[in-house]
Amino acid sequence: KELEQMAKEQDKESEKQALLREVENHKKQMLSNQAAWRKANLACKIAIDNSEKDQLLQGRDSLRQRKTTKESLAESASNITESLMSISRMMSQQVQQSEETVQTLANSSRTILEANEEFKSMSGTIQLGRKLITKYNRRELTDKLLIFLALALFLATVLYILKKRFFPFL
Repeated sequence: KELEQMAKEQDKESEKQALLREVENHKKQMLSNQAAWRKANLACKIAIDNSEKDQLLQGRDSLRQRKTTKESLAESASNITESLMSISRMMSQQVQQSEETVQTLANSSRTILEANEEFKSMSGTIQLGRKLITKYNRRELTDKLLIFLALALFLATVLYILKKRFFPFL
């Protein structure tokens, strides 16, 4: 219809005629396609009817096939159920392993936090020890200096006494 409308709107007569011929070709092709479709549809219906008649006439065979089909369906359903149960068990094991892993991580975290607290307290003790050692080093230095001065005073006193005894005129 759109092509026919375009043909009517054309200015040149030759283009108009060409488009109208094209429209006629499309219409013919559509009609032939519809007829072929109807014939094919009718043939399929006849084939389906014949197939249903044959199945009705072969009632026992179809019952066996249905029974076999039901058995195979039941067996496949059983196999699927077993597979699902197996997957469920595997998922349960994975969840259990995950819980154990989480528990282990929680214990490790707790241990690390305790170690961190202990290191903090040890750090305070180490700082105090460092202060005491530097204090003792200063005391040792002052003690050595005092001992050296005391020894120097003692020696000076001994020399003074010796000088006065042996050299009274100096």
